[in-house]
Amino acid sequence: MAEATVELWALDEVPFQQHGSRCRMWVPPETRDPGLRHHPRRHSMGYLGAVRLRDGSFPFRREADQFHGLSFFEFMKGLYAISIACGRRVVVIPDKAKYHHARWHRPWREERAAELVLDYLPPYHPELNPVERVWKLTRRLCLHNRYFPLLQEVTATVETEFAGRAGPNETLRRLCAIT
Repeated sequence: MAEATVELWALDEVPFQQHGSRCRMWVPPETRDPGLRHHPRRHSMGYLGAVRLRDGSFPFRREADQFHGLSFFEFMKGLYAISIACGRRVVVIPDKAKYHHARWHRPWREERAAELVLDYLPPYHPELNPVERVWKLTRRLCLHNRYFPLLQEVTATVETEFAGRAGPNETLRRLCAIT
């Protein structure tokens, strides 16, 4: 991150489900553990997001269907447009999902190889990706200990949280710091 000519981004996707969860709860020993109602079906809404490690900026994109090469490509084009304005070389750190290195958007990546590089994480190591901390924080602040009768309420809650973190953000910068 100290390199002045490189713009480093951590990128990943996440589904947020409609069913509730508990984070922490203290219950007196004499009281029966209260149950948290869950929605009977597991509907979810997916998001692609990236954190610029220098300043904590957080662009995101909602994906109603499953993640695939086209949705990743559209997100990458937007991320490229945002990050190339700084005049630095852009290094994006995604995981090894197949659609992150899809064959049909390879020509676009190769055309921009001087300005944009995808530096893949090793397989089965999500803990190495700093953006995973953003997903965990979002779940803790927005979704734990809450019941959402509609998926739209989950979406509205999550997107309100994300919108507050769109620009440079000191909380995300410190959360995702690689030191």
